[in-house]
Amino acid sequence: MKIVIGNDHAGVGLKNTIKAFLEEKGYEVINVGTDTTESVDYPVYGEKVGRCVADGKADLGIAICGTGLGISLAANKVRGIRACVCSEPYTAVMSRRHNNCNVLCFGARVVGEDLAKMIVEEWLNAKFEGGRHQRRVDLIMKIEEEKN
Repeated sequence: MKIVIGNDHAGVGLKNTIKAFLEEKGYEVINVGTDTTESVDYPVYGEKVGRCVADGKADLGIAICGTGLGISLAANKVRGIRACVCSEPYTAVMSRRHNNCNVLCFGARVVGEDLAKMIVEEWLNAKFEGGRHQRRVDLIMKIEEEKN
């Protein structure tokens, strides 16, 4: 499985930790994030992660900024992306089971390395349940198709 990972300047250290964690588990990781702590614009990296998943270059994505929120907003602007911000494992699991989220976001200033690994592990291990949840995901995705 290919996982794309992207980050802004706040997420460099945590990105490197999560990248190594994923590679140790046998995942192929595509790094589209910055590798410098000099200030950059998080929307650029949220979009890169989202486009990589939407275009099929990666199966899933992980995006990291200071809080996880800004980068998730950018990723969610890409058609077909359902990005979630998770600061604990329960929300991560439910985002996959019920919402079939394809991009996981979290904040490097919010979660530590061990918690981030736990969130990632639980998110990757969770499976979409389909059924009534598919109907709801379809309703969410239909919003993208409507003209505003």
